[in-house]
Amino acid sequence: MDQLKLEHVTQYNQLKGVGTQHPLVSIFDNSNSNPLPNNTRLHFGFYAIFLKAGNCGELKYGRNNYDYDDGTMVFVAPGQVLEVSNTDNYKSTGLTLLFHPDFIKGTALFKNINQYSFFSYDSHEALHLSLKEQEIIKDLFNKLEYELSQSIDKHSKNIISNTIELLLNHCVRFYDRQFITRENINSDILSKFENCLNDYFHSQNAQDSGLPSVGYFADLLHLSPNYFGDLIKKETGKSAQEHIQLKLINLAKERIFDTEKSVSQIAFELGFKYPQHFNRMFKKNTGYTPIEYRNLN
Repeated sequence: MDQLKLEHVTQYNQLKGVGTQHPLVSIFDNSNSNPLPNNTRLHFGFYAIFLKAGNCGELKYGRNNYDYDDGTMVFVAPGQVLEVSNTDNYKSTGLTLLFHPDFIKGTALFKNINQYSFFSYDSHEALHLSLKEQEIIKDLFNKLEYELSQSIDKHSKNIISNTIELLLNHCVRFYDRQFITRENINSDILSKFENCLNDYFHSQNAQDSGLPSVGYFADLLHLSPNYFGDLIKKETGKSAQEHIQLKLINLAKERIFDTEKSVSQIAFELGFKYPQHFNRMFKKNTGYTPIEYRNLN
């Protein structure tokens, strides 16, 4: 598979055969552009937002494939890689927005960009828009296209960056809606997460591998860490890390009463490398050291 490193917005424009109105920002309709080179791995050095229309071929991100349907949005951040795998009858459709990190430096968007966790979602966690939501996004694309077509002045950067930020804020709202409408799927993920937690701490995993990370459980459930974390937070009000810690504390409370085991043994069984770390976490969550809790009860 060919590799293409795209550090600049103009490089992507050249691939697509579209003009460059601004060296750091680009927006265009894919139906008026060339298809991306097939069987190619693209390394991005800038942000990309795609609004797909119709069946737009297949993109691979991480380990998953996704056939993008009408009204699907995909987000790519600098440092990420997309694999392009198109069918023979593939035609470019939909809208594309590109912006380089250098463009938003010094703006409110630059300070907030890391809050948009969906830039790190896997492709099968894409955003699916309703018809009304599509109209809102298309209207914002049109506003950006209009602004880029005007002569650049001292207001251009703020207007463009503010419009991009507004677009991203709408996407946060639409993702919240998507989490709600997929409640049954999310409940199944929550149930599987609880089972994975139980399996981990009731096996040798904790002793052999230490404390598990959020990424470990996300991987087991075939989700990206950010999507998994956002899903858990929206469904329960607690972060995935808080769930792991709550499980640890509940198990620790149970095992503290086994007086045949020292606190250090219990700490190692739960995956702590150093007993003092276990002691600190236990006291922070209960108000007592493990020994005090054992004696109290």
